[in-house]
Amino acid sequence: MGFIKEFKEFAVKGNVMDMAVGVIIGGAFGKIVTSLVNDILMPILGIVTGGIDFTGLKATIGDANITYGQFVQSVIDFVIIAFCIFLMIKGMNKLNRKQEEPAAPEAPKGPSQEELLAEIRDLLKNK
Repeated sequence: MGFIKEFKEFAVKGNVMDMAVGVIIGGAFGKIVTSLVNDILMPILGIVTGGIDFTGLKATIGDANITYGQFVQSVIDFVIIAFCIFLMIKGMNKLNRKQEEPAAPEAPKGPSQEELLAEIRDLLKNK
């Protein structure tokens, strides 16, 4: 019975639930970023590079075809996706920082150093 109880406590903890929500949102977000890359950025990159399609690049060694072009295309896709995610997270962090920054409370006004020294002097005089 202890094992089931431990599992229940683990599964209901806030961190696990937050992680589950993050995975689900991450999957949906991944589709958005993939669409952004495939449907918007790659056509623009194709125009800039003169329509080069890396997927067709290959080398033949003997009877073996090494299709390194797909790998190059995957690396380019990864770099673009990683950059897009970086920009989005950077923007979200900037928004979060603005929301979290409360106005700094003013330091409580206290007596100045001269006033404190005068008070100490007066106390010593009265002794």
